[in-house]
Amino acid sequence: MSKTLIHSRKEVSLLVNKFYEKVREDDDIGHFFNETIQDWPEHLEKLTDFWETNLFFVQKYKANPLQVHADLDKKMNYTISNYHFGIWLRHWIETIDTNFTGENAEKAKQRARNISVRMFMTIFEQRKS
Repeated sequence: MSKTLIHSRKEVSLLVNKFYEKVREDDDIGHFFNETIQDWPEHLEKLTDFWETNLFFVQKYKANPLQVHADLDKKMNYTISNYHFGIWLRHWIETIDTNFTGENAEKAKQRARNISVRMFMTIFEQRKS
């Protein structure tokens, strides 16, 4: 399979969909998503908005993902750990490396690294309160 550049919403959507196919099947993290997400098509569109905003600086995503994940951790009895974010990040990078190339592919990997650290730190900090 040839790799493609990420240059539009079309590729971002492909990335998000391929990534979440892997995540949903993962024994260690799939349950966080499968037990929480009720409308997958809607959620995948929202995540495509999130990554399109992050990669192309279009203002489509307006929610607070840090708080959403902290709330999810609480709902899951504070069981989300750095280990889970590592798995999430590994699937993200593997999905990109398998399907995409170029500057935006690298940017998507770096942004995911930064986001995973910020999300886990927000979860950890909110557990103290």
